[in-house]
Amino acid sequence: MSVRWSPGSRRSAADCRSPCYLTLLLVTFIVSLSTAALLAKVFRELVDQILGRIIADDVSSAWRNYITFAIYVTGVSGGVRIWDLEQYITSRVAPAPLLEGMEKTARVVELTTELWVLEVYRTLIGTLQSVAWMLLVFFVFALIAYVIVRVSERRSAS
Repeated sequence: MSVRWSPGSRRSAADCRSPCYLTLLLVTFIVSLSTAALLAKVFRELVDQILGRIIADDVSSAWRNYITFAIYVTGVSGGVRIWDLEQYITSRVAPAPLLEGMEKTARVVELTTELWVLEVYRTLIGTLQSVAWMLLVFFVFALIAYVIVRVSERRSAS
């Protein structure tokens, strides 16, 4: 027996579980990748200037490419949270009931419009947060390297 969906009909959670989950996974991936691409573009010039000051020109372009790659990887891994999305396909047993005689039931969280919006928002925030931490670490080490370069330049000048 196959279940057909038409625009006017309501689908149950069981009807939508796999296709909706895959669509949600794809949407969160696209949102995360797009956000990471935008952040890589925004910070490209700043990273170029910092690396150009600290590292020789021929090596700084390789480092810039690596930082760009790291922005994409940390953005996507922070935005697409597979362990959180599992709740939409995996049955979970509810916590022990407070009243005796109630049965424990396994349930899968249904993907509603509100949950879609929440998941896309979580993806956006997770991507921004992950990239922000990665860039913070990069800028701290770049600042330390800049101070070392400045000190060595002053010593060689005098």
